[in-house]
Formats: sequence, structure tokens, C-alpha cells
Amino acid sequence: MKIRADHEKLQYSGRIDWSDPQIPVFVYPCTSLGMRFTGEQLKVRVRNRNEYWDNYLGCIIDGKQVTLPVNKEGETLLEIPVEETADGVHDMLLFKRQDSCHEIAILELEIGDEDSVLDMPPKSGRKIEVYGDSVSAGEVSEAVDYVGKVDPEHNGQYSNSWYSYAWITARKLNAQIHDIAQGGIALMDNTGWFHEPEAVGMETAWNKIHYNTVLAEPMAWDFSLYTPQVVIVAIGQNDSHPTDYMKDDYDGEQAETWRAHYKEFLGNLRSTYPEAHIICITTLLGHDKAWDDSIGAVVEEMKDDRISQYLFKRNGKGTPGHLRIPEAEEMAEELASYINTLHVEGWE
Repeated sequence: MKIRADHEKLQYSGRIDWSDPQIPVFVYPCTSLGMRFTGEQLKVRVRNRNEYWDNYLGCIIDGKQVTLPVNKEGETLLEIPVEETADGVHDMLLFKRQDSCHEIAILELEIGDEDSVLDMPPKSGRKIEVYGDSVSAGEVSEAVDYVGKVDPEHNGQYSNSWYSYAWITARKLNAQIHDIAQGGIALMDNTGWFHEPEAVGMETAWNKIHYNTVLAEPMAWDFSLYTPQVVIVAIGQNDSHPTDYMKDDYDGEQAETWRAHYKEFLGNLRSTYPEAHIICITTLLGHDKAWDDSIGAVVEEMKDDRISQYLFKRNGKGTPGHLRIPEAEEMAEELASYINTLHVEGWE
């Protein structure tokens, strides 16, 4: 039995392009499709657009995670292994493991002709949103043989948003997540690694669904569709590329310009989410503390009791490479504990 991607009992999460109501397009990591169904057959047909790396989707079926390679371009029919259960009922979560190195459209699903799609449990009312880079996206997180080490050679196969500190934190808090995270991105355009030499910054991407112009025309996001109570801003690590001006000249013109732009970015978030708690962080990934000092200075300038900075116990010192699963878990444990101290309204 074919199931349209807009079936009323399917449950989606994430910043999704619904321009075609029957073909949702996943752009950001942690974007997901949940389904509860009967039977022992499940197929999903998808269409991919690729810019770089090999691409994979993640799937958790009855608590077991599998990795699903997809063709770089065009359609792929994914056959998801389903094992027998006592009651014949299955829970599936299909999700985007990677950032906008690719965009993927969900075309249709298929179960057995005599089987049924069942109601999903309601979503949590707790909502968080993360603005970050590769660490927030879970890039290279599965390379667990390289804990505390530089990255191995890879082509996308180790990247998994499920193991990002962002999504682990959300699960610890029983919260929904929108993970606005892109590998290599910095705050401002023309800095960072994403799309050098004409680098795109979070200032450009933050309010978009599509921001990778190689894959699609830029498209604005409708912020009325999702209102988080907690917003995490994890920007300030790729900004040292191509030059670490914050380390070299903390009071120089470039450093002052960055702080002004960071302040403006926080102001934009505050205007968008007047009641949200905004938490400014960097990560365990090695970087000069001048960036954290600058973030702290801007937070102080904001004079907003719902904008704060959190520094991890091993902030900027935990690893020279991307966070692996144990390091992401370490960050998530600290961050979730910190969020719990904020007494977020409606989270009791």
C-alpha cells in the first residue's frame, strides 16, 4: 500500500520545505519523519540533490538504528528492515543525518497491502532551536576510534545528527528540536569555511529554509510555524578562518565588528522570539578563549536576563577534532542540566 508523504498520521519535525504539500524537502540535520505502522514491510522513496560528500539517511526502527545510503542525484528506493514484534506494531523515525551538503525530498512510503498506519504519540510541548556549525550538526560524530583526536579521512559516512550534542540535549529534555546547523559556517558572510571563497554566514542562513544556493534558490522561513522556548547559539569557532583576529587583536577593528554583528544577531533572535531563553555557547572543540570572552562581553551588553552564556568544563579544550559520541554526550549532559536551572515556563 502506497502512502503519500502528506498522510495525516505521519509526524514531521524540523524546518522543512512544504512548497509542494505532497513532497516535503529535508534540508537541516535532525529533520525527521515518524511513523507507527503494522506489518513487516516498509519502503521509502526519496529524491536527493547533492553538493558534496556521500549522503545517508538515518532510521531508527523499533529502537534499532540503521544507516541508509542514498544516490547522490535522483531517486532511491529505501528498503527498511522490519523484524517481527509481539503485537505486530512498529515505530519508525527516518531522519537527516547531515547538513545542507545535500537536500532530500520524501516522495512516498509503502507498507503491506493489509497493513495500517497508526496514530503517533503527541509531540512534546517543549521546543528548542540550535544555531550552530558542524559540531551542532553531529559531523564526524561516529568516528569513535578518534575520541580526543583530529578527524580521520572521511566522505560523510561518520556524520550523524542523532549523536550531535544538540539532539542528545533535546532527548534528555524531552524536547522537539530544530537544528539550524551547517558545517563550516561562521557568523558573518565571507568568513568561515562554508562555500569559500564566497562564504555564507549564519547572518544569511538563520532565517531561511534553503540557504545553499547550489541546491536551491534561497527561501525564507515562516517563524510562526515553530516557537522555541529555548534557543542555543553555538557560533564563534569557524569565525577564526581565514585569520584568528580575535586571538591576535582582541580590541582591533575586526574584533569590534564581529562583536557588533553578534550583538545584532542576538537582537534579531530576541525580536523573533520575545520570550525565549537564549543560551550562547561554543563547544569542546579547540579554539582560543578570546572568542568566548567576546561572547561574554556581548551577553553582558545585552542586559537581558533571558540571554546567558554557558561555558563547558572543558570548553575549547576537549578535542582538536570534531566531537565524537562520548564528547557530545558530555556536552549534552552539562547543557541539559544548565537548561533545567533556568526554570523555563511551561516545562515543569
